Amino acid sequence: MTDFVKIEKPRPGITVIKMDRPDRMNAMAFDVMVPLKEAFEEVSFDNDCRVVILTGEGKGFCSGADLKDPGYLPIFDGLTMPGIARRAMKVLDDVIHAVQTMHQPVIGAINGPAIGGGFCLSLITDIRVASDTAVFRAAGINNGLTASELGLSYTLPRAIGSSRAFEIMLTGKDVDAEEAERIGLVSQVVPGDQLMDACFAMAERIMGYSQLGVELTKQMLWSSLSASSLSTHINHEGHAQLYVRMTTENFQEAIKARKEKRDPVFKD
Repeated sequence: MTDFVKIEKPRPGITVIKMDRPDRMNAMAFDVMVPLKEAFEEVSFDNDCRVVILTGEGKGFCSGADLKDPGYLPIFDGLTMPGIARRAMKVLDDVIHAVQTMHQPVIGAINGPAIGGGFCLSLITDIRVASDTAVFRAAGINNGLTASELGLSYTLPRAIGSSRAFEIMLTGKDVDAEEAERIGLVSQVVPGDQLMDACFAMAERIMGYSQLGVELTKQMLWSSLSASSLSTHINHEGHAQLYVRMTTENFQEAIKARKEKRDPVFKD
């Protein structure tokens, strides 16, 4: 990776992907976002990795657009500003898609402000755990733009309901950690010095289950958010369940382990 994105493996089965530009609050400059997308793609196919934790170095998770220097990519060569803008959005869109499509569940360790595009990035993680210093803001509206970017008007209403999402995006208000937990934006809030340990504990619980079962559960949950109907999604779920049930011995192992009063060992 680059100087601005780190891949760390602090514990077996757990990979931490860290945006590492604390002096700019891990802003979304292209020299951070392109290697970040590449990190997601690389780790997704690391079969020793069971859970991913995404976080930022320093006091912030991600401050959104880099107002000091957004960076320049060769793919912009020869384009006018409208063309550059379209290419730039595609680069950022690809980061969002890369998180959602990872084979592993992604825990967002929100260690501080998640602003604008950083808010969007946090919302695409599968589970969010926040430090008590976390703050979320849909900042586009504050800057005379639309608050809707990088999928936020899709992910936020599904996370907290439409009325609260409308309020947050139309008012540009700050949502602190306490409110974020109350409205279901994050699953839990912990003191900053306990954030990574809380994420590790959650990751290790997930790793106690079948790798295949966890991967398909993540896929089914994301699929459900855009399912055209209940009957369509039930059919989709049924095939996923049958796939694991009929092609592995996980179910038999779970029953046997329960009878023997031990933890199951799923071999998929």
